[in-house]
Amino acid sequence: MSWTLDDFDYLLPPDLIAQAPLDRRTDSRLLHVAPQLADLRFADLPTLLEPGDLLVFNDTRVIHARLFGVKETGGQVEVMIERPLGPHEALAQVRASKSPKAGSRLILEGALEAEVLGRAGEFFHLRFPGDDDLVVLLERHGRLPLPPYIERAAGNADESRYQTVYARHPGSVAAPTAGLHFDEALLARLAEQGVNRAFVTLNVGAGTFQPVRVHHLAEHKMHTEAYVIPQDTVDAIAATHAAGKRVICVGTTSMRALESAAAGGRLEAGQAESDLFILPGYRFNVADALITNFHLPKSTLLMLVSALAGVDTIRRAYAHAIAERYRFFSYGDAMFLTRTPA
Repeated sequence: MSWTLDDFDYLLPPDLIAQAPLDRRTDSRLLHVAPQLADLRFADLPTLLEPGDLLVFNDTRVIHARLFGVKETGGQVEVMIERPLGPHEALAQVRASKSPKAGSRLILEGALEAEVLGRAGEFFHLRFPGDDDLVVLLERHGRLPLPPYIERAAGNADESRYQTVYARHPGSVAAPTAGLHFDEALLARLAEQGVNRAFVTLNVGAGTFQPVRVHHLAEHKMHTEAYVIPQDTVDAIAATHAAGKRVICVGTTSMRALESAAAGGRLEAGQAESDLFILPGYRFNVADALITNFHLPKSTLLMLVSALAGVDTIRRAYAHAIAERYRFFSYGDAMFLTRTPA
């Protein structure tokens, strides 16, 4: 089928866009999408899982990727790091009244100098002179980047709540938000129940918030994101499937990493980049189920969940969530989806 952007549109009341986290991570709601929709709390997740099931988490950590400053000519500039390229360079989005030229300098947060090396597609290639590692500099001088639909600046509470409790590897400019619902107590309950866990790392880029700009989706080109699949995770997935149990991805980023690494038909450990665009009709190689938040209209993530659970199923689930006033997007509520048989 030839899909268009209009196939993945829906009307969302703006007041359902969550602007802040709830008091406790597990206080969020959980919509179990099955033949009969069930309204649960995220703390009820253990009732949907069985001993031997495997949860796959993305253990990336959000960096302080937003920087404000001036060009050496005095003009205001905003920089959003897209991804670090080693200890002293990065690709970044740069907003300014006039685009900075190669060879020019940016003075950021009154303390940090960046040299513009040139362009790399839609991004600017920046170099940060000095001895300190770029991630260290960003943690010292940068600001936590909240998604564009959260209409406030990041506060102290976001420093912990816009990170998963298991975040380990810095490199993302947006959180893998399905994981924000887990706290240490819930993880302990799941472990006691015999639910296993494994990890991948996919560094989420700012491109995740970029709108799809084509009408016919066959023409869309995905942004790229770097990921790492450990051998331990490959082994855990193989053992889970051999035992007849389910691999459940926590978030679309975990799913994209695994499906990218299994694009050849067999899951391979290692480090690579993903530009995988999942539309309905895609044949999943690894994931049996997915825990995810609610996604933006016309977004590639809405297309991904539609591929997993079915277009009509997702439309029904979203209509129910809106009618029942679920909270949407990064700080919103969650869904539990099962893969429809091919």
